[in-house]
Order: sequence, then structure tokens, then C-alpha cells
Amino acid sequence: MGVLKDTGQIEYSRGLEGVIAALSSISAIDGTQGKLIYRGIPIEALAKYSTYEETSYLLLYGELPTKENLEKFEREMRELRNLPEKVEECLKELPPDPHPMDILKVAVAHAALYDPDRQRACREGVMRKVIRIIAQIPTIIAYYHRTRSGKEVVPPDPELGHAANFLYMLHGKRPDEEEAKIFDVALILHAEHGLNASTFAAMVTASTLSDINSAIVSAIGALKGPLHGGANERVLKMLDEIGSADKAEEYVHNALKEKRRIMGFGHRVYKTYDPRARILKEYAEYLSNKYNDRKYIEIGEKIEEIMIRELGKKGIFPNVDFYSGIVYHFLGIPRDLFTPVFAMARSVGWAAHVCEYTQNNRIFRPRAYYIGPEYVEYNPIEQRR
Repeated sequence: MGVLKDTGQIEYSRGLEGVIAALSSISAIDGTQGKLIYRGIPIEALAKYSTYEETSYLLLYGELPTKENLEKFEREMRELRNLPEKVEECLKELPPDPHPMDILKVAVAHAALYDPDRQRACREGVMRKVIRIIAQIPTIIAYYHRTRSGKEVVPPDPELGHAANFLYMLHGKRPDEEEAKIFDVALILHAEHGLNASTFAAMVTASTLSDINSAIVSAIGALKGPLHGGANERVLKMLDEIGSADKAEEYVHNALKEKRRIMGFGHRVYKTYDPRARILKEYAEYLSNKYNDRKYIEIGEKIEEIMIRELGKKGIFPNVDFYSGIVYHFLGIPRDLFTPVFAMARSVGWAAHVCEYTQNNRIFRPRAYYIGPEYVEYNPIEQRR
């Protein structure tokens, strides 16, 4: 239903920018100071000391776990990694060329049909479904990639943590502890970021009292869009196009002159350096040196230097996508899996917001301001030209 023109004064925010749609204690962003906290804890501390599993517990339950609670949570995550047999069969039968995000949507929706807790609406049952989704998404991604590549799927290893297990299932060999830790940090940095488009999509679906799988599928669909997920993939494409650091200046100036976007720069909230990008830049630098391949990092650092010089005063700085693609590249993650990996990390943030919002639920129902004609006479079809 639109709002007719004669209703008086209205406030309109394009894209709902700046509109407060929910109260939340999950995370907070200071876009001016470049700070991000999960439940009050700075992202830098979590990246240094925590794990994805511990951070997930923090986001879902509101506090850091005790040793006993963490061990129980980790055990549950590992026990729930395996996919139902019918979902595995489905993944093997799907065509090899769709966007992996479409595969992820299908698989998460399909898995819901075989969830033994699907009828449980109590908090314990919902949380069990949430943990199962978070645990199974990495398995879905790895299984599909192995299948489309003509390789045997690698079952989850119950001895490995969340991050290490994904790399193991993807590549068929255990990652070294260092690389597993780096990937774990990347997942932590992507786990939560307020009411972004995909989180809001999940909350809108959940506000109708639909099930958690439907909410997560909604979020995956929103994340698929190029204005939300996938920017790190396009960063690497841009770096390939530039080719070398000495060509970066010309490329950036031409792009700015032609009003083309430099991928990985600027953010709707941050008007300074994205704190997640600072951490990922260090790892991108480290991995570049480790593998003696500095092409991407040198081009990236040159672009950063130019962009900050040219647009820093306007609040344009590197965001989380600019260096994450380089990190994923060195971890052997295919580019078209970057957005599914984003979903893998963010699934806990989506779930945390859904659980929080529905505790004091009100269905989302914004209104539109009608700008069409107020009266148009209906003409029979015979009289239309």
C-alpha cells in the first residue's frame, strides 16, 4: 500500500539509509574512528586471541564461553557438519556451472527438509538448527566444489576446527596451522557487521515467523548481489587487469576521471580505514612474502597510496574486501567461492540477529510514498490504442 500525496509531511530515506530499524546488543560500528566491536569486544582482540567457534558462541549467546561451554559448543559444531545423504546426492546432480551462491541457496533449503529439529520451535531447538546451518555451510561449499571439479568429496574431519576443516575438505589435505589460523581470523572478521543488506533480509523473513533456514536463504540471496558480496573477487580481477604496480597510477587516474569505481574502496558506514582491512592487509603481506609472490600486494599497496592521497579527505579508504581476496588467493580458495565463504562466515551474524530480533518480534512493514497519478479512468480493452 502506498501513502497518498495528501497525507502531509513525510520523511523518506532512500535505501533506508540512516533509519533505525532495530535495537541490538550484538555489534557496533564507529565509522568515524574506524572501530568495530562484537558484544563490546574490539575486533582486534578477537582476531588476536579468539577462534571462529568462540566468536560464534559470543555472538549467539551474548558472552564469552567458559572452557566447558566452549568445548561443548565445538563438539556440537563438529558433530553437525555432515550433510544428509539426500543433500549429498543433490549436490552431485546439480549442474557444474551455476553461481555457487545459487547452489548454496538450494542446499541450505534442501537440508531443512531433513533437519531432525525442524519442528522444534523452542529456543533450544532453534539454536540447534542454527548451529547445524553454521556447521553445514562449509561442507556444502567444499562438497560442491570437489564434485564440479570431478574429484572425490572429502568428508569432514572431526579432529579439525571450523576453519581448518573447510580448507581440508576443499583441498583434500590438512592445512598447516599458520594458514588455518589466518583463515580463522578472516572468518572472525566477516562474522558480523550490523544491519547490512543480507542481515536485514534475514530479519525481514524471520519477522514473519518463518523458519531459520528460510531466513538464511533470504540472506544468501541478498549477499549474492554484486553491491553486497563478491567485491573481493572483483578486486583480484582489477589487480590482474592492472598487471603491475608501475601501471597502478595511470589506471586509478583514468578510472577516477571516467567515474569508474575502484573496487575495495569506500564504505557506507566507514569514513576512515576499515579496521578489518588493517588486519587482513598484514596477512596479505605475510602470505605474499611466504610464497615469494608480491605481485598482488605491491599493486594493492600502490592503489591504496594513490586512493588515500586523492580521496582520503572524502572518507574513501580500503574496506574489508580490498585485501581479503589476496588472502583467499594464497589459501587456494577459488575466486567464485569468495562470496560463499563470506556467507560461511556471516551465517552466525545472520542467525544472531534473527534470534535477537524475534525475541521481541514485530513484522517489518515499511510504507511507500505514492508518486503516481491520483485518478485514471478505466478504458475497456476495445477502446485502447
